[in-house]
Amino acid sequence: MFTGIVEELGEVTAVEDLGDASRFRLRGPVVTHGAKHGDSIAVNGVCLTVVELEGDEFTADVMAETLKRSSLGALTVGSPVNLERPMPADGRFGGHVVQGHVDGTGTIEARTPSENWEIVRVSLPAELARYVVEKGSITVDGVSLTVVDAADDHFTVSLIPTTLALTTLGRKQPGDPVNLEVDVIAKYVERLLGTRGASR
Repeated sequence: MFTGIVEELGEVTAVEDLGDASRFRLRGPVVTHGAKHGDSIAVNGVCLTVVELEGDEFTADVMAETLKRSSLGALTVGSPVNLERPMPADGRFGGHVVQGHVDGTGTIEARTPSENWEIVRVSLPAELARYVVEKGSITVDGVSLTVVDAADDHFTVSLIPTTLALTTLGRKQPGDPVNLEVDVIAKYVERLLGTRGASR
C-alpha cells in the first residue's frame, strides 16, 4: 500500500519495446536505497515490481494492460516520474490509501496560477465521476490530493509550492495525460451497498 506522498522525482533512463509489454529503466536514488528484486515501487501512481537493480537505477516490466489503462506508455527517455515506495507497517500515514492500481487517465485541461498556489483542472472519465467528491481524496500521477471542485467531466485540485516543485504536476501542461486512482473506500462502499440491495 502507498499513501500518495511522493518521495522523489525520478527519471526514465531507458525504454525497451517488448511487443506486448515494455521494460522501463528508471533512476531514483531514494527509492532504490535498500530495495531488492521483487519489491514494489509506484511510478506515477502505478505499482511496478523491481526486476533488476543497478546502482541508483531499477528496471520494471509493464504489461499491455497497464500500458492501456495508464499514461506510462507515453513515457520516453528523460521523462520525469513520481516515485514512492510502499508504506512500512510502522510508517507514518501521510496521504490516503493508495493501491497503485490506476483506474483511468485524465488530461490536464487548465492551470490557474496564484501567488502561493496553483489551481489545476483535470478531465475526468465518466465512469469515475461518481467516486470523486468535493473535499474527497484522489491520486493524480501518484500524488495524494484533495478535490476542490468536482463535476461530471472534470475536477480541480490546488497545488502548493512543494507539490509544484517536487512532483511532475509542476511540469505538466494542458493536454498532458495523468494517471488517476479514486479513493478505494468509495468503490468498496458501492460494492457493499449494491450487493446488500440485490439480496433483498
